[in-house]
Amino acid sequence: MKLIITGFSNSGKTTVFNALTGQALETTAYSTSIAADVEPHHGIVKVPDARIDKLVSIYEPKKTTYATVEYLDYLGITSGDTSQNVKVFNLLKDADAIVHVVRAFDDASVIHPMKSVDPLRDVSSFEAELILGDLEFVEKRLKKIEEQSKRGKKPEISDKDLFLKCKTALEDEISLRDIEFNDDEKRQMLPYQFLTAMQEIIVLNINESDINSDKAKDLQNKVETFFKEKGKGAVPQILALCGKIEMEIAQLPPDEAKEFLDELGIEEPAMKKLCHVSYDALGLISFLTSGTDEVRAWTIKKGLHAQQAAGKIHSDIERGFIRAETVSYEDFIASGGDMVKAKEKGLFRQEGKTYEVKDGDIINFKFNV
Repeated sequence: MKLIITGFSNSGKTTVFNALTGQALETTAYSTSIAADVEPHHGIVKVPDARIDKLVSIYEPKKTTYATVEYLDYLGITSGDTSQNVKVFNLLKDADAIVHVVRAFDDASVIHPMKSVDPLRDVSSFEAELILGDLEFVEKRLKKIEEQSKRGKKPEISDKDLFLKCKTALEDEISLRDIEFNDDEKRQMLPYQFLTAMQEIIVLNINESDINSDKAKDLQNKVETFFKEKGKGAVPQILALCGKIEMEIAQLPPDEAKEFLDELGIEEPAMKKLCHVSYDALGLISFLTSGTDEVRAWTIKKGLHAQQAAGKIHSDIERGFIRAETVSYEDFIASGGDMVKAKEKGLFRQEGKTYEVKDGDIINFKFNV
């Protein structure tokens, strides 16, 4: 899973990136134009999973593998600068979701590119820039179709119809996530990774004094209302956190970090919180494999069938699938972490190809190639 951290300049993107990855990149305030040649920063984070921790304590495996999230921190979006923004957009199209950092903190030493702190304005402006990015792309595709037609190459009518439908919506300042598309149209859209059809997670970067405050909750509600009034699409996941404090927490040893979190009344650090929210936003779950060799979490789309999930491990297992020997994590722990007892209780199941894998299923695939 790859998530791109973006937003307007000086919104705290790199600070949030540090908070999520535990890195300590410099967070100097600068304009996007000055940093035009900056390369993306990469960070890979293990997805916290108490189930894996428990299975490790039971099996004491030679190897432990958690699911991972890759975060990228790159240039900010610049309002009205389409040529500059296309660099960011091209990177976004390679991501599973957008993490949009919105400035909601006050700091006179960090100049806001629009000269004032106004989170709702920034959310609206950011969405407008995504719409413009998609519109420019659609217009280029339609122009190419027209040129091919003039050269005697017959274009796919369905492609032209899809782009015209998208163009109409975008010209009306409507995000594509707020438009109804049939299954065929959705399949056609997949290779293009339209910006306004991507999953988005809003991170409101607030003041330390606003942690757990009514002000922060009110801002979250206002942003949620903005998206509800804007269209029919799903409202993005919205988090409020103080990037500066979360970055400090990420640098601390676990015991000191917990003490700091408790003092501030924060239930879990941003690193964990955003992982969970990302899974929910993208409709992902994890199934588990366990044994003395390895305990591992495997990330799949919710609703995937057992044979397809087997392919996540290896294509040979999917091709030669026989059955999935399955027990839920909860049932396994309730049986004392003993697979024999789980079988005696009838909690250990033999599932076929079309079984819908559930989050936390512990699976052993049987196959023959």
